[in-house]
Amino acid sequence: MKLVIGLGNPGSKYVGTRHNVGFDVVSELARRFGVVQPQAKFQGEYQDVLIQSEKILLIAPQTFMNRSGESVWQFVRFYQSEPADIVVICDDMNLPTGRLRWRPSGSAGGQKGLNDIIQRLGHDQFPRLRIGVGRPPGRMDVTAWVLGRFREDEKEDIEHAVVRAADSVENWVAEGIEPTMVEFNRQVTED
Repeated sequence: MKLVIGLGNPGSKYVGTRHNVGFDVVSELARRFGVVQPQAKFQGEYQDVLIQSEKILLIAPQTFMNRSGESVWQFVRFYQSEPADIVVICDDMNLPTGRLRWRPSGSAGGQKGLNDIIQRLGHDQFPRLRIGVGRPPGRMDVTAWVLGRFREDEKEDIEHAVVRAADSVENWVAEGIEPTMVEFNRQVTED
């Protein structure tokens, strides 16, 4: 069984914010596979789905972004998940809005939720999917930026990115990390 973990902050106050794109991807996957109501467990919400005949747990930690590791660690321990069978989906300010980047392992790169997961698990050897949310303009506070909503001119790009990210998770389940990186890390150009 694979764990697909989307990061974000719980509560209606944070719906549609840059920090919640991980939640948005998990919601898109749940919608595709007909799951209506998440269940609660280990300080998170989860949904069981079948992708390519494989059982997948879609997880949205409810511990707030900076403490995501508390929930993730409990799921990983309970299900005795191997690092290669986990993917963490999060926002990334160092990527242009809507850009996807899969990696098989590596540092948190400044993403505090990802950093907390690495600290709790004691390693960084699990795949992650970063979704670009762009950098704040001028001297805008970083926290205000990631907790803010997308501008009107960004909404189409991020909606497309969430759909493409969900497609890439399905590809990861079916094909593995290397083919998924080749297919989905490249810049999408308009025809």
